[in-house]
Amino acid sequence: MEDWVKALNPILMSGREVLPLVEGGKGIAVSNGQSSGAWAAAGGIGTFSGVNADQYDANGQIIPMIYHGKTRRERHEELIAYSISGGIAQAQIAHETAGGQGRIHMNILWEMAASEIILNGVLEGSKGLIHGVTCGAGMPYKVAEICAKYGVYYYPIVSSARAFRALWKRAYHRFPDLLGGVVYEDPWLAGGHNGLSNSEDPHKPEDPLPRLVELRQVMREFGLHQTPIIMAGGVWFLREWQDFIDNPDLGPVGFQFGTRPLLTQESPISGAWRKRLLELKPGDVYLNRFSPTGFYSSAVENAFLRNLKGRSERQIAFTAHAHGEHDTELKIGARGRSVFVTSVDKVNAEQWMTQGFTEALRTPESTLVFVTPEDSVNIRTDQVECMGCLSHCNFSNWAQNETGTTGKSPDPRSFCIQKTLQEISHSDDIDHQLMFAGHNAYRFGQDPFYANGFVPTVRQLMDRIVTGD
Repeated sequence: MEDWVKALNPILMSGREVLPLVEGGKGIAVSNGQSSGAWAAAGGIGTFSGVNADQYDANGQIIPMIYHGKTRRERHEELIAYSISGGIAQAQIAHETAGGQGRIHMNILWEMAASEIILNGVLEGSKGLIHGVTCGAGMPYKVAEICAKYGVYYYPIVSSARAFRALWKRAYHRFPDLLGGVVYEDPWLAGGHNGLSNSEDPHKPEDPLPRLVELRQVMREFGLHQTPIIMAGGVWFLREWQDFIDNPDLGPVGFQFGTRPLLTQESPISGAWRKRLLELKPGDVYLNRFSPTGFYSSAVENAFLRNLKGRSERQIAFTAHAHGEHDTELKIGARGRSVFVTSVDKVNAEQWMTQGFTEALRTPESTLVFVTPEDSVNIRTDQVECMGCLSHCNFSNWAQNETGTTGKSPDPRSFCIQKTLQEISHSDDIDHQLMFAGHNAYRFGQDPFYANGFVPTVRQLMDRIVTGD
């Protein structure tokens, strides 16, 4: 154990030597100023989420994100204002909580709505409080230029050497001094949205070591010999990653923990969420493709995911007129409108309708999904009340462009991600909301550190991590 502690040397990141331990940013309100400040105070890099971050009233109570605009565009502008105010508020809390120790980073998703506007607004309003910005979920070409305006380090999140090469050649080569590190996020094991490419099989995880070696080789081509690589996704016990530490093929490395900080006293998640984490079993977290972003994502099996799976399974192709195999008439909706399906699909559809899934909703791919009347109302209400939280949303057909639309029909097989992530972050409802988690989350129930429901402080967790456990 003594030798292990010596192996975990400080690393230079965002202008200061820190422990090579990074708190993962996570999504809406799940990593905030308090949790990230505590992580930095313990000597690491704390990361708060800049995605629709919470803001507070004069009494310290969270201000609910209630939208008053009548149009999506008006609500979109409200969302931007909320996000900037919330990001500044969390930066201030993180700064005060850190007490001058460690480093504070902000995490944003490049595919979130108005990411450039929000990043500029938060950095302008919190000068000197944020030392670095991590950014993934897309190809964040402009994050370097924005961070350079404020003298802040930037940390792209990538899942392949090829992605980093593209980012460097297009934009990052102009801002090499502020490239604080490159976060490699394992697309098979990380929580939240994952960067699987079309050439990678979601069911065949690849060893991260050769992928990191390839990333370092590309970085060395560009003179980035000492720029740290941060390993993210699947990290639990550091003793399992000793081949990555002091490895000459990798150079400087750090490790990002996204899931383990969920279960700390400073974590803002609900008691129900904490209890569920301790009960997870292997396989309870898995990749799915229901996200309105179009990306794969990793989430916990619950009624919310089962509902989405059921929708897609109760799906048939149709045509407006009899054509080929689609020669059997099916009447749908209150008006009994006729569509044409295969004879087998008509039997399936009639069975679903007798089971209560009486509403047939059209998808952009000329299919019908069958849902309950209650789900149909909820889906349509969420689509209508869209506030444009993403740059491009398959569920509502919102897009951040002049027309405000993707040009396709809304997709009822997906969901309003803003609504569900706000709900799970600010309530005890963990069964009917999306619960992101890394694939190793089941280890909470196996790790003796958490025996008898023990919930550590952030400092206790980091003290544990540096022992190798």
